[in-house]
Amino acid sequence: MDRLRALVFGTVLLLCIGWVLHVGKSIFVPAVFGAVIVYIIAGLADALRRLPGLGPALPSQVRYLVSFAIIVLIGVLFAYLVMTNKERALALAPQYQQSLLAAIQRVAVHFGFETEPTWATLRQELLARIDLQRMLGSLLASVGSIVVTFVVVCLYATFLMLERRSFDTRIANLSDDPARVARIRQVIEAINRRIGSYLALKTLLSLLLAVSSYVVMRLFGLEFAALWAVLIFFLNFVPYVGSALGVIFPVLMTVVQFEDLGTVVTMLTLLTALQFGIGNFLDPYVMGNSLNLSPFAILISLAVWSELWGVPGAFLAVPITAILTIVFSEFPGTRPIAVLLSSNGRL
Repeated sequence: MDRLRALVFGTVLLLCIGWVLHVGKSIFVPAVFGAVIVYIIAGLADALRRLPGLGPALPSQVRYLVSFAIIVLIGVLFAYLVMTNKERALALAPQYQQSLLAAIQRVAVHFGFETEPTWATLRQELLARIDLQRMLGSLLASVGSIVVTFVVVCLYATFLMLERRSFDTRIANLSDDPARVARIRQVIEAINRRIGSYLALKTLLSLLLAVSSYVVMRLFGLEFAALWAVLIFFLNFVPYVGSALGVIFPVLMTVVQFEDLGTVVTMLTLLTALQFGIGNFLDPYVMGNSLNLSPFAILISLAVWSELWGVPGAFLAVPITAILTIVFSEFPGTRPIAVLLSSNGRL
């Protein structure tokens, strides 16, 4: 009976927490992203420290300043690309819309759909429903709001970085029991080590993927190649779905820009090969050595956090799930959940 009561109370508490997280996402999301950026900065600073030769000689403040500058530079680059390409994208949208309709018509003719009496109606429906100019305008407006949010996130990250100096003192004053304080420190160190390592390595892999994809797109003369590369960089943080979207968007651009099927197939093959190579050889190494999360657990967490927080939840799903796994492992009642979330059952 006590176990059933605990299960019911736990379920109600979980639903209440989920409701609060969903309602307060405009407050929680920037704060959590700020913490994530702090983890990335700390991880990059640690990576700079381990560089042979120059790394150990760099002062700690310099390493953190360089890491923070890298993050800000990526955000500024993204904002610059959006602003400089906005007018050109809107101007070319009608031309690309006609190219898209022409491509659909060629496919219809190839499969014999043109002879069907409904094709003219279908084409009219497409002309009425597909308005790339309006779609691009909405997309760029959303990206503009993301840029504003990024500024807020950087403010959160800055204050969190400033408060890291007094964090150890606060932990020491949490309890009068030295054993309990030591245990809390151990849990926090485990979270910092795993999440920091994962985010730093994931950032480097995403940068590698974005630069490689940019080289491929530039070789083909794809419009807005730099913007697509930055988008690929961010999408690589979203497990599974991000890799697919990182290929689909540039390939769709290739379809509407080029009329040659061979160019489209080649672009699709090369971008997929890059995603497959990094996603199946380098990413598993990062995930396996830093997070110890089950792929199924990652997929479920992606669905849950996307439902709670939308697109930001998809980016934050993996770090949040890793933190929950570490915290759950510290309590007897929730340890079985942590075991199920882990990749090998060993915590």
